[in-house]
Amino acid sequence: MIAILKTGGKQYIVKAGDVLKVEKIEGEPGALVKLDTVLMVSDGSNVQVGAPTVQGAFVEAEIIEQTRGEKVIAFKRRPRHDFKKKIGHRQHLTKIKIKDIKVS
Repeated sequence: MIAILKTGGKQYIVKAGDVLKVEKIEGEPGALVKLDTVLMVSDGSNVQVGAPTVQGAFVEAEIIEQTRGEKVIAFKRRPRHDFKKKIGHRQHLTKIKIKDIKVS
């Protein structure tokens, strides 16, 4: 069974056993989270598409670790004005493992 879910403003195609890095979800490592913004569910022959979400469908995931992404550098410069500004950013991420996809 596969599902398309939305979390952190992004959409992911998932199936049981997948490991993803998503934007930060509150919780301790080992905790189970319920992601209920499921946009589509398919079991091979039967496809349910939500409008905008599938009613009663959710994805159960386990938090593996809280981490941070790679550093992204933003460099601003104005020619002939002696202006330079360097800014770094590291996004907070959560590594999750998909346990089950359920439709009720």
